[in-house]
Amino acid sequence: MRKVVVVGFGFMGITHTLNILKNNDLELVAIVDTDTDGIEQKLFQNEGNLPIGDLDPKMIQGVRKYKRFSDCLKMETFDAVHICVHTNLHYSLTKEALNAGKHVLLEKPFCLDIREGEDLISLAQENDCILMVAHVLRFEPAYLKLKFWIDSKEYGNLKFLSLSRYSGLPLWGQWKNKQSEFGSSGGALFDLLIHDIDILNFMFGLPKKIDSTYLPGSLSNHDYISAFWDYPDFKVKVEGGNTFHSKFPFQANYMAAFENASILYSTSDSDQIQIANHEEIVSIPTGDADGYYDEIKYFADCIHTNSPPKKCMPQSALKSIELCYQHI
Repeated sequence: MRKVVVVGFGFMGITHTLNILKNNDLELVAIVDTDTDGIEQKLFQNEGNLPIGDLDPKMIQGVRKYKRFSDCLKMETFDAVHICVHTNLHYSLTKEALNAGKHVLLEKPFCLDIREGEDLISLAQENDCILMVAHVLRFEPAYLKLKFWIDSKEYGNLKFLSLSRYSGLPLWGQWKNKQSEFGSSGGALFDLLIHDIDILNFMFGLPKKIDSTYLPGSLSNHDYISAFWDYPDFKVKVEGGNTFHSKFPFQANYMAAFENASILYSTSDSDQIQIANHEEIVSIPTGDADGYYDEIKYFADCIHTNSPPKKCMPQSALKSIELCYQHI
């Protein structure tokens, strides 16, 4: 079993913890969070955009807790660390882990400073460590199906694709504090819309041109984005943000127009994908796979085989950051 540590026990840290515990090849040895006394209470706060499943406090009773990652490094023997903190800490904590020879699964977004991302990529190579940025849509079945239909041309050539992602204003944890023009975690552009920006980078690579409009919000100057991406044979629209009130329900969807069919997926009905032509509309199941679990399993498999994370290379994740900047 590979021994792992989770750093940051908010919404994403809990998500990673739950899926680590589901994996029989992983052993969670420690959790690092500045509020060690409040770790169990966080399990009942229902923070975040999506339901993540139930994590019984008994499941982490035997897991040691630390306030500082440096103390964990001194006291624990482990193989990898899952870093699930706000973006302003990504560089320093990942650098500390890589210098200690630990493999790193870093929650998106990578680093807002391109030079810091480049430095971490070089550091991972120098220390023979696996560095992977957790872009979960690359593992989500609904988006993998879309990629398959595009690549296979099952419904003909793609003509138009629209991606959207909306969330209410997050009011939990450090989200309450606007720390800079990019907010505490990059604002909606770098933390929310980057999901769709990254999946486009994953599926198609770089566009010829991006035409973008953005609006400021409570967290950053770029909390709403509406953009068109130009590719040689089709266009893509990307839209969304967190400009709505905090109780506004999270929703993400895609609409794809192919030569012979149009396809709709929405998180409001996430169990099915609808496929329509001029004669009929049919629904197919999205599938039972869990993107978060598959993402963590893939990272663990890369460690086991000492293989680079080809599905989610850090260079590609850094390119997604560069694409975010092209919207502003």
